[in-house]
Amino acid sequence: MACIHYKFKNSLDFDSITFDGLHISVRDLKESIMHRKKLNDTDMDLLIINALNAKAYKDEDEMIPKNASVIVARIPKSDAPKSKGPKTLKAYIEDPKPVCYLFL
Repeated sequence: MACIHYKFKNSLDFDSITFDGLHISVRDLKESIMHRKKLNDTDMDLLIINALNAKAYKDEDEMIPKNASVIVARIPKSDAPKSKGPKTLKAYIEDPKPVCYLFL
C-alpha cells in the first residue's frame, strides 16, 4: 500500500491517504481528502501544492508519486454561485442597518 501525506495550510500535523499503485491522480486525491474530511464540493475546490518545492498541481490528471507530501488549501470554485450579501467590512460601513434602541 502506498500513501500520500497531506496537511491543510493551517494544520500542524500531516494525515495520510493510502492507495494502490505507484501514483495517484490529483482528482482522486482531492476526492479522497474531501470524503475523509467530509467537505462539500459544491462551493469550494482544493488546491494541492507539493510540500518540498511549492509546485501547485493544476492539472486534474497529473500524477502524484507515492510517499509524497502535499499541502492542501481550500479555494472557491470559479463556477460557484455568488452570494447576495455583503462580505466585506467596507460594505457594512457604506450600507449601515438602522439600529433601534429601546430604553426602559
